[in-house]
Amino acid sequence: MKRLLQILLLLISNSFIAQQDPQYSLYQFNQLVINPAYAGARDGISTTLLHRNQWTGIEGAPKTTCASISSPIMNNKLGLGLTIIGDALGARNSTGIYGNFAYILKLSNKFKLSFGVSAGYNRNQFNYSALSFKTPELSSSIYQNQTSNAFDLNSGIYLRSNGFFIGLSATHLGASPLYSIKVDNGLSSLSYRLRTHTFFIIGKSFVFNENFIFAPTLTIRQSDQGANGDVNLNCFFVKRFWFGVFIRRGYGPGFLFQAYASNSLRIGYSFDSGMGNARSLGGSHEIMIGFDFAGNKSKVINPRFL
Repeated sequence: MKRLLQILLLLISNSFIAQQDPQYSLYQFNQLVINPAYAGARDGISTTLLHRNQWTGIEGAPKTTCASISSPIMNNKLGLGLTIIGDALGARNSTGIYGNFAYILKLSNKFKLSFGVSAGYNRNQFNYSALSFKTPELSSSIYQNQTSNAFDLNSGIYLRSNGFFIGLSATHLGASPLYSIKVDNGLSSLSYRLRTHTFFIIGKSFVFNENFIFAPTLTIRQSDQGANGDVNLNCFFVKRFWFGVFIRRGYGPGFLFQAYASNSLRIGYSFDSGMGNARSLGGSHEIMIGFDFAGNKSKVINPRFL
């Protein structure tokens, strides 16, 4: 039983590493969640609230809520933002609060290049007493709930024009240690630390006419657990509606939708169900509400897919 428990906890620990940075499907409409250089990229004050309920068929599956606000300042030469992320996975609850700063360099009439950093506070709570086992043959150290706080730092670069963007970013640059517990009477241990993740994203819009734009994107995520990525095929119709389908490597397909309810209000939804063994986990739902204040209403007429 003890050996089985160690294997179980190791799987939990590995799942924490793989799922440290929350999974998003609507990140294309608010790239601040993966790249601090995106701050100010919407050319006005922009706010976004997002919630993701992942793998609905599994108890303790990931649930993520994210709120962000950003704006350009000083004649669009700088971007400032604030991001708050709450992420729950099994016995772990994580809260992060980050300030985002971007320096925006105008390369030409079409292109802008941003360099960004975000710094903040990351709090992780591990409530092992919430786990249930069929037998009580457990080391008492496993029941010790853990709370860890860490300073966190992220960085990125972002190049954009009206119909093109490319970004590269890295999270958890300090790889801060969070906790370590002893198992098997102290003969072995399980540890958890923040792991650096890198994100690469590229997208291009092809304008067929004023009522139809095709905008494919590619995203690659890399960590010490390996790489995965998304291929997205998105279309913008009648200056109001985004529809898209995507496939995620090692997981499966999904679709997304975003509508401009007004020149300022955006509402989005995505669903992915996985394929093969992943389908048994249950579908994942994600909803997003965004509001853009005066200064970037032209995005509805000539969207940059930001």
